[in-house]
Amino acid sequence: MQVADAQREIRQAYMGGFMGQLVSGLLWLASAAFATWSSPQSAIILIVLGGCFIFPLTRLGLPLIGHPTVITPGNPLNALGMQVAFVLPLSLPVVGAAALYRLDWFYPAFMIVLGAHYLPFVFLYGMRMFALLTALLVTGGVVLALYLPLTFAAGAWITGGLLLTFAFAGRWVAAREVSGGGANPQ
Repeated sequence: MQVADAQREIRQAYMGGFMGQLVSGLLWLASAAFATWSSPQSAIILIVLGGCFIFPLTRLGLPLIGHPTVITPGNPLNALGMQVAFVLPLSLPVVGAAALYRLDWFYPAFMIVLGAHYLPFVFLYGMRMFALLTALLVTGGVVLALYLPLTFAAGAWITGGLLLTFAFAGRWVAAREVSGGGANPQ
C-alpha cells in the first residue's frame, strides 16, 4: 500500500478527523463551561477523565451517523494512529506541573501539548490543515500564558471553538474528495 493510499483511507474512514475533533471540541467546551460557572477543579477533572473517552466515542459516533470506519488491516498508518493517541496522555504530567506552578496555566499548557499532539496528523491524514491547527494551538497557549492572562477558562473556550471549526473543515475536505471535487486535500 502506498503512503498516499494509506492516508486517503485514514482520511475517509475518519472523515478528515471530523468525529474525533467534534467530540474533543465538545469536551473542551463542556470543560470551559465548568471552569466558568463551577470550579477549576471540576473543569480539570472533566477534561482529563473525559479525554479518556474521545477515541471510543469517535469510534461509536461514526457508525451512529451512518459512516462505518473501515481500515485495511495492512494499512501501515494504523500503528501511527495508535502512537499519536498516546502522545497526549503521556504529556499530561507537563500540563499538571504547569498548573501546580500557576493554575491559570492549565489550559494554555494543555493547548501547547494538544497542538503538539496534532502535528503528526499532517502525515497521518495527509492534510496540511493540521499544521495550521498545531500552530494556532501552540501559539495560542503561549500567548495566553505569557502575554494575555485572561480568565482561567479562556484557553478552553478558544480551543473548543478551534476544534469544532477544524472538525467541520476536515469533514468538508474528506467529503469533497469523495465527491470528486478535490483529489489532493493538501
